[in-house]
Amino acid sequence: MDSKPYAEPAQQAQGGSRRPPLPVKVVIAGGFGVGKTTAVSAVSEIPLVTTEAAITEIAAEIDRTGEVPDKVTTTVALDFGRITIDDEIKLYLFGTPGQDRFGFMWHELTKGALGALVIVDTRRIDDCYAAVDYFEHTDVPFVVAVNRFHGMLAHEIEDVRWALAIGPETPIITFDARDRSSVLDALLSVLHRSLARATASTS
Repeated sequence: MDSKPYAEPAQQAQGGSRRPPLPVKVVIAGGFGVGKTTAVSAVSEIPLVTTEAAITEIAAEIDRTGEVPDKVTTTVALDFGRITIDDEIKLYLFGTPGQDRFGFMWHELTKGALGALVIVDTRRIDDCYAAVDYFEHTDVPFVVAVNRFHGMLAHEIEDVRWALAIGPETPIITFDARDRSSVLDALLSVLHRSLARATASTS
């Protein structure tokens, strides 16, 4: 796959018509069951494209589904959605699998991404290390988003930063993966983070 930022061929404006929005690739990452598929589905303006499979008994043991007992399927390749931000930007959302055994997919899905939203479930901090560590070792700017399950946070934001050893330069926000406006705000945080990184690199 090409490592250049994901983009469709730009069309020249004709007859005074506007140019189409710039397509931008954003990755939605995180551990198993943190709300990635829910977030993409909540905000996508097209039907969610997903590669979900039933969770077997053996997989349930490996993935430790105790905190998410109602979860009966899991993403094994990717989730895909799209959201138009405004006349200038259209986001293409690529959700990654959460389990470590599907980690080889992360590299392919991250190629060409402008930024990433790394979702965290504070009830299962141990399951969040892998995704945060992965993006800390890439050039992709990212925002850590703590999913408010049932509207609650198990830990304070600064405690989460300390537990996951997240540097002060990385924003940590809270959001509700079920709520469209909340997910949209989280994605805008990723865009702002990416812009800030780009601005800093050219100054």
